[in-house]
Amino acid sequence: MSGTDLAAEIVADAARRAAGFETRAGRKPCLATVLVGEDPASVTYVRMKQNRCRKAGIDSRHVPLPATTTTAGLVEVIENLSADPGVDGILLQHPVPEGIDERAAFEAIAPGKDVDGVTMSSFAAMSFGLPGFVSCTPGGIMRLLDAYDVGIEGKHAVVIGRSPILGKPVAALLLARNATVTVCHSRTTDLPSIVRSADLVIAAVGRPEFVRGSWLKPGAVVIDAGYNPGNVGDVAFEEASGPAGLITPVPGGVGPTTIAVLLAQTVDAAESTID
Repeated sequence: MSGTDLAAEIVADAARRAAGFETRAGRKPCLATVLVGEDPASVTYVRMKQNRCRKAGIDSRHVPLPATTTTAGLVEVIENLSADPGVDGILLQHPVPEGIDERAAFEAIAPGKDVDGVTMSSFAAMSFGLPGFVSCTPGGIMRLLDAYDVGIEGKHAVVIGRSPILGKPVAALLLARNATVTVCHSRTTDLPSIVRSADLVIAAVGRPEFVRGSWLKPGAVVIDAGYNPGNVGDVAFEEASGPAGLITPVPGGVGPTTIAVLLAQTVDAAESTID
């Protein structure tokens, strides 16, 4: 399951809508990115997002902060961006340095500008099926499943990982589509047997090649949402490719759709200011 072509379609639509917004509003949609410290991977991710914004006709305002930034200082920066009418979306690059209360920083993002879908408000909207912004990786996963005509209703989905920005929200989105969802985590016993019962497996555990091919039911759809050093996902791809009916590669699977959803939701946020 390639996410590259799907992401290109999502971004092309976002670029078309961004151009329409600029015509009506006299400015481009704007995504503000906030990066605390200089973690090399985070610097690379933010630069990638800025480049994608530029190609889609979206302004990108970058706010770099030193690693010594306090929680209060970060919250103040985000609150100022939330109050700025020229900013449509806010992305706080995860993770933040130790010593900062990341949840407090996320909650400083105005719900209408939470285009990364990380606030409690956005999570509640996902859980209750209300309008709002989805977490970008789960949103990209759902778009991938739809693009490949993967049936969700009535299927058993096993989500491995329970993070608040991936495992839990994707479980909520699958539940909303009438899947039967099992969420597994570090305390789960006999994980392989649970995975073997799944029609759909979402691997989001952050451990390289953790999910083995022998764990899979023949024909299962496997979504690898992990990314580890060396371009390795959370699924042993070569092993899993045999029994899996469909499987996402790493890279080139979930990753491109994540950024595409971020751009699309930034344009959504901008359009909401003039609709």
